[in-house]
Amino acid sequence: MAESFYKSLDIGKDVANTRTLLHEAIPLTGTIVSGTYSDNNIKNYAHGMFQSVYDYPYLSSSANHIFDITVGVGAESSLTVANQASKKLNIYNQMAQVLVGYDHTGSIQRFDEDGDIIGGGTKLDNVFFMNFSRLLSKDEIKKKTFELELGVTPAYSQGGAVFGSRIKLTDFSGSEGYFVNSPVGEYGILYATQSAGTNILALNQRYPVGLLFYQAGVAVISGSIFNQASAGGILNNLFHNVSMSSDSAASINDTCNAILTGSTIDTFANNLRTRMYNLQFNNTVELNSSVYFCRINHNEYNYSTNPTYLSGSKIRVKTQASDLPVSYITTVGLYNDNNELLATAKLSEPLKKSSDTEFTIRVRLDY
Repeated sequence: MAESFYKSLDIGKDVANTRTLLHEAIPLTGTIVSGTYSDNNIKNYAHGMFQSVYDYPYLSSSANHIFDITVGVGAESSLTVANQASKKLNIYNQMAQVLVGYDHTGSIQRFDEDGDIIGGGTKLDNVFFMNFSRLLSKDEIKKKTFELELGVTPAYSQGGAVFGSRIKLTDFSGSEGYFVNSPVGEYGILYATQSAGTNILALNQRYPVGLLFYQAGVAVISGSIFNQASAGGILNNLFHNVSMSSDSAASINDTCNAILTGSTIDTFANNLRTRMYNLQFNNTVELNSSVYFCRINHNEYNYSTNPTYLSGSKIRVKTQASDLPVSYITTVGLYNDNNELLATAKLSEPLKKSSDTEFTIRVRLDY
């Protein structure tokens, strides 16, 4: 311990605040979502309002929750909901009021295809949601890194054959075209493009098919991604009657979004997972730091009050009376205005200090 216990820091000169963004790649192959654990990593609930996906059998103590799947159908949808109508409406309204908010009349706003909510345009009333856990998305999903690849081969088959024709959903506009008119932060448009196969999309272009809310970690995706163009979807009309399961009644066909309206939420989630080929994105951790520059002048901290500094009333580090006193700095303490210790920083090795040296020790506090 040096001879002076405390030295004040000049907030304007000796303290700096920084922000660092750390990113982690999150790859989720279709085998994790369905098939690897014979669906033992899939959890359904008695309320039937959403399905949870884990990275390992969910009864295991090492399992991690990765995302939820659910369905929403808005009150202004042109479709007739034949199964769980009230639940699908409530889910849509709940997600919309959180992610989109209210208009000037106090009414819940609808999801908008191009993000221009006030300007009108095409609304997304028949959608499914993928809510990613905070474990995966952390502080936010990094812009322009999201990819969701789905098989759209018409005939259903368990396994690889269903992925012969695929589309890919990405937040193509990324950091250049995101919106900030959401109560939960920033969001981007999800666009669908052809990924594998030929003549999949009705036109060779990017189709806006959903929204990705970066900070909330929620993807809102239109049911039209499995519909042919003549039914208001994006697929080539050759892709007729895309069967989502071995049950022919659970097909998305010319009635448009039939599985969203006619199936239970659990059934839809099961069928969707069979067509998930790949899901990946980078998450973001925002690391805030305060950097303290502890400046030690040449005439400071050259002595120590540690009892071992003296031997027989003589300074241990001096062999002759004319030698300069020295000390060794091992620790920096940060104190508040009441001289209460708040944090300590240890040096990797003792730092020799004498009257002919000066140091600036940089201490970073992350939070």
